[in-house]
Amino acid sequence: MLRAYRGEQWVSMGWGEFARQTASVARRLRAAGVSAGDRVMIVSENRPEYPIMETALMAIRAVPVPTYTTYTTADFAHVLRDSGARVAVVSTAELAQRVVPAGPLDLLIGLDRFNIGGVVTAHFERLADDATGYDDIAAEAALIPGTALACLIYTSGTGGAPRGVMLPHRAILSNCAGAFRLLKMIGLQDEIYLSFLPLSHAYEHTAGQFFMLSLGAEIVYARGVETLAADMAHIRPTIMTMVPRVLEVIRARVLQQMAREPGWKRWLFNTAIKVGVKRADGIRRAAWEVLLDPLLERLVRRKLRARFGGRLRVTISGGARLEPEIGRFYQGLGMLVIQGYGQTEAGPVISANIPTKVRIDTVGPPLQGVDLRIASDGEILVRGALVMDGYWGRPDETAAVIRAGWLHTGDIGELDAEGNLRITDRKKDMIVLSGGDNISPARIEGMLIAEEPIAQAVVLGDGKPGLTALLVPAEGFDAAAVASVVSAVNKRLSVTERIRRHAIVAPFTIDNGLMTATQKIKRHLVVKEYAEMLAKLGG
Repeated sequence: MLRAYRGEQWVSMGWGEFARQTASVARRLRAAGVSAGDRVMIVSENRPEYPIMETALMAIRAVPVPTYTTYTTADFAHVLRDSGARVAVVSTAELAQRVVPAGPLDLLIGLDRFNIGGVVTAHFERLADDATGYDDIAAEAALIPGTALACLIYTSGTGGAPRGVMLPHRAILSNCAGAFRLLKMIGLQDEIYLSFLPLSHAYEHTAGQFFMLSLGAEIVYARGVETLAADMAHIRPTIMTMVPRVLEVIRARVLQQMAREPGWKRWLFNTAIKVGVKRADGIRRAAWEVLLDPLLERLVRRKLRARFGGRLRVTISGGARLEPEIGRFYQGLGMLVIQGYGQTEAGPVISANIPTKVRIDTVGPPLQGVDLRIASDGEILVRGALVMDGYWGRPDETAAVIRAGWLHTGDIGELDAEGNLRITDRKKDMIVLSGGDNISPARIEGMLIAEEPIAQAVVLGDGKPGLTALLVPAEGFDAAAVASVVSAVNKRLSVTERIRRHAIVAPFTIDNGLMTATQKIKRHLVVKEYAEMLAKLGG
């Protein structure tokens, strides 16, 4: 079942109706001239029409090209030009005003009802009104080989212009099979999944869309990030995917609230977290901790878990590195947090924690069917059905990252004795100081944002004698508080890793173009934006 907020109420759609509408859209798209192999750009917020439209396109072997609603007209023009798409699916008239000028388009499909001059427009409600059954389309779709191209997912562009990743059906199916094997350990039931990360991102596209569809879970589309807290409380999901940034923000708000409480409440809170972490890690607890634990559960943990709806069985964190201290905070609340690792070029999920044996400082072992090894320079190499076919129209770039069947991820990592993967950095983000020292910025940034006064951090210094940090204070904290925690973090770092200079900057956001739609900072644009400041700092 799918559920979305429409007309001031939550409206549901059963799987039978989903299948009927998907088959109807598939037939009508074909009648409108959409053929196998045609690329079709999709620009929409998360809503039931999204998976219906994408599934219909795949059923007739057209190629969906999911695209972010935050893109500018220039961004849309790049995707249209690069992919060769001449058909676009757009949810609203407002988005259409940005998409149409990016053309040319042969056909515009509106999920809402609107008309734009100068382009042939079809409307979803008309495409979906065929009452005929779905057996013909289902039978046709069943014949699609796993090697066929399923979709083009454009990378989020943290390091430059987005490239189209060619994901075949086998890559998505491989991810779904691996995820099912893991989650069945918790005893899958009638799950309710709250979707809020953009479906145009490979993580939500596979984990939050096709995997949840394969489970037959109820998928509820959140009204937006700004209403996420209210939606969680109302929907009471059992499964959610998260990005670390969201978990960081929620934790920061809880800590800020607790800082205003009386001392005895702060003691109860801190003790509840500490004892909860011990229980999660299997560490022996003192007798008084065991006796006090039920009270801590009732007075602290249960109330805080209620912010997520109170029945969340598992949270899967992906899309970026989750700082272990932040993961342990949620473990201390009694929440099952699984950290995964992947990239668009691999379906995207490569590895994930085992639910019954979570090692939150790692991203777990590779999924079933994934071969993984560490190269001599520390780079993570991956092989298996999950690996992309390549970058659309870029054979040289494809050959550079897929060699002898192995995907060279560009990430640096190591495997522990139990086979769990630990990510240490991005190969291309490694900082080499002028003295020749190699520094991992991700590790230092993680230590900084784990401190309550710091909301965001970017560590730079390639070719320089020392490191510089651009820091965004958390709400309610000033420059002095930031400086104090920088000093404290420096004491835990080696001499070459210490922050020599830092500056307070404005938040990195999607609106100012310094963050992707999945809350990852665009380092190359941050460097460009603050070039003058960095020059003055000597960073």
